[in-house]
Amino acid sequence: MASVIQYYEGINSVAVIGNYLPRQCGIATFTTDLVEALSTEAPDINCRAVVMNDKPEGYPYPEKVRFEINQNKLTDYSVASEFLNISQVDIVCVQHEYGIFGGPAGSHILKLLADLRMPVVTTLHTVLRDPAPEYREVMHKLSDLSDKLIVMSRKAFDFLKDIYAVPEEKIAFIHHGIPDMPFIDPNFYKDQFGVEGKRVLLTFGLLSPNKGIENVLQALPSVTKKHPDVTYIILGATHPSILKAHGEEYRISLQQLVHKLNISDHVIFQNRFVELKELCEFLGTADIYVTPYLEEAQITSGTLAYAMGTGKAVISTPYWYATEMLAEGRGIIVQFKNSEAMAEQIIDLLDDDVRRNAMRKKAYTFSRAAIWKEVSQRYLEVFSEVKLNRARRPRPRHSYIENIKSITNFELPEIKLDHLKTLTDDTGILQHATHTIPDRVHGYCTDDNARALMVAAMGRKYLISGGMDFDYLSSQYLSFLQYAFNVEKGRFRNFMTYARQWTEEVGSEDAHGRALWGLGKAVVFLENPGQLAMATTLFGQALKAVEHFNSPRATAFALVGMHAYLQKFSGDSEVRRIREILADRLFKQFENNASEGWLWPESALNYANGKLPHALLLSGQWMQRSDMVDLGLRTLEWLLNVQTEKGHFVPIGNNGWYEKDGHKARFDQQPIEANAMIEACVEAFNITRDKTWIDNAVMCFQWFLGHNDLNMPLYDAKTGGCRDGLMADGINNNEGAESSLAWLLSLMTLQKLYDDEILKQSSSQSTD
Repeated sequence: MASVIQYYEGINSVAVIGNYLPRQCGIATFTTDLVEALSTEAPDINCRAVVMNDKPEGYPYPEKVRFEINQNKLTDYSVASEFLNISQVDIVCVQHEYGIFGGPAGSHILKLLADLRMPVVTTLHTVLRDPAPEYREVMHKLSDLSDKLIVMSRKAFDFLKDIYAVPEEKIAFIHHGIPDMPFIDPNFYKDQFGVEGKRVLLTFGLLSPNKGIENVLQALPSVTKKHPDVTYIILGATHPSILKAHGEEYRISLQQLVHKLNISDHVIFQNRFVELKELCEFLGTADIYVTPYLEEAQITSGTLAYAMGTGKAVISTPYWYATEMLAEGRGIIVQFKNSEAMAEQIIDLLDDDVRRNAMRKKAYTFSRAAIWKEVSQRYLEVFSEVKLNRARRPRPRHSYIENIKSITNFELPEIKLDHLKTLTDDTGILQHATHTIPDRVHGYCTDDNARALMVAAMGRKYLISGGMDFDYLSSQYLSFLQYAFNVEKGRFRNFMTYARQWTEEVGSEDAHGRALWGLGKAVVFLENPGQLAMATTLFGQALKAVEHFNSPRATAFALVGMHAYLQKFSGDSEVRRIREILADRLFKQFENNASEGWLWPESALNYANGKLPHALLLSGQWMQRSDMVDLGLRTLEWLLNVQTEKGHFVPIGNNGWYEKDGHKARFDQQPIEANAMIEACVEAFNITRDKTWIDNAVMCFQWFLGHNDLNMPLYDAKTGGCRDGLMADGINNNEGAESSLAWLLSLMTLQKLYDDEILKQSSSQSTD
């Protein structure tokens, strides 16, 4: 131990931030292995983990985990930094992957690091070659906040220098750690997996479509024709994020391909996440390890490192990490998606025992520097270096609280549903509140219960929040809508007193349209079969009336609901027929009434204006009507110009609205206007991919947070509700249902947008 003590003299405590087993992902495996390796190599150091949770209940972690962070809750990051500072941790080591941290481009982690007092060492599991601006900015700030950046490939080293201008002395290369396994004959473990006497090909890792396994399967008929004793083992559970979004779609497609190619006797699917010991035994069975990823943009791969460390002959596609690791005869590179070349190389290796064994030995010998004992010593050297440097050259504490906002001009608050629960009773959601107290005088309305249904249905999918019974809430709001529907009239009633008495037999067209909007969204998001059946049936019953509606807003609300419904049941011909009628009617209302200086189908701008271009964009896109899409974009841009002053959103006030050729009412500004514009701008981005539309959505969203005429926030961070409006003399402090639901729908819309964009980035630039 004497040679090791110098690596960590003066270091008593290390905290490693990342994911952790039993969470199933590559970062979790790496973080767990690193903590265990550091603890083994330096038992005097108190090495613990700070982990990111992607679900409210977390995971049954071992005692090495000392602190858990809700990855989407910014305040948790602040509390974590305070915990680490109080605990007097000497070194923090971050396992960085954009997708595991909350905020735009994973920016929440910057808040934690900015508040730390101790040195920070960051291991980069992804380094993007062509980063979007927000990802580039996060990496620059991450570099600034870190005393040292660790990379696991030479190419990543070069990217940091050449693309991100990180000084060379700030970067350290350390191999991806691997277990210390003996160099054994592949036949040693084959009997325990039922492949004794077989030639085994192996691919392992969490399953996702970027793995390219289908190309190996397509190569197998040629291989088995020459070597009928070949068996291909596909080891690994489906990646949790893929499973959540798409189920087992990819695995099923592979199984169908196996059946189509008539190679069922040569393929074994092991659909599970295996522990290290069993994984090494599976690796031990392999004669050839195959890593057939589809894209070059992968800067490291734990699966490849493990395979080489167990002395496997490897055939791989030329992604960055493989090209580097398999150079100088340590493996074979085959071009992407070339199953014929893959088959040829597999056959050649199986034919040539001498070449295959020489390749195995080269890979194994090269990888000895990557066993965890060696890797942990290198980490300890880096920890010692940065601690010494910090002592010699103290640095001022950073504060990126405001600067984080520059990534996308704002920071998404957490989604908090306390006030929603307060307003909801066993009938439904009450319309109004006096301050934060539900106001029973005004009772209930269909409008708000339809909006609340959307929040409850969407919340189930996009919200990490303990204690929320979304099934219960969805049932309450659905039950209200069912009771609101007047079967004899085929229309929704709208207003109900607190004594549960309807004040009308038929509500407005707008209320009916909003009900369809809420039901359509619910059909997409609800998972409870009974609720889904109820929402679908009620949607179908209520749809008939809208065919003859003339209100542009009612038409728009209904169209947005129909679009959502058709995402679930795209083959419903009746809904498609009515959508075409309504979309064409709305389009013609614009054509017949709009003019060059007034791009609007009515003589006044009043409420929920953004919903009209939103409906045009959705309908035009899916009906392949470019003229409708163009009109939607032009109208939305015009609305933004009308409602933007000096870089902030100024919605049309409902104290007079905005008559054509008249004066625009400045106040009372309502949350519903911001919500309608946010949803329309996000859809414009989805269609055009022009990030200017995200900027516009953010500008409208900032209105809630205080970037408005009075510099006063309408969002109530304590309750999670929203004040009712911006008045000439201040804020209307009542937090009614319409305002609070408009806020929650806006926040969920942007949260979904950023989650989708982060997922695209992280999946295309995956580390494993």
